[in-house]
Amino acid sequence: QVQLVESGGGLVQPGGSLRLSCAASGSIFRFYNMGWYRQAPGKQRELVAAISSGGSTNYADSVKGRFTISRDNAKNTVYLQMNSLKPEDTAVYYCNAELTREYWGQGTQVTVSS
Repeated sequence: QVQLVESGGGLVQPGGSLRLSCAASGSIFRFYNMGWYRQAPGKQRELVAAISSGGSTNYADSVKGRFTISRDNAKNTVYLQMNSLKPEDTAVYYCNAELTREYWGQGTQVTVSS
């Protein structure tokens, strides 16, 4: 069983930055593929960024060049650095861990508004 706890969400003006963190329980974090998803009101949950156990990354086209996913296996933590935020980035952001099954965090709200 893996527990994921997200933090770092909040209200930010357009053009601003936030860094989300996801802390995972367990001793085999380094084997998990990790991802950040988001869900805006009335929309389906979508993949934002993912990082494999080996460190390979991929991004949704809408965030390429603005968001960066990274992981620190020593701290059992995955990060999402979000720069140049836009109002359309407003959503609840969820952390995901996948190995033999998937685990989800509770989500953290990101609101981009002036």
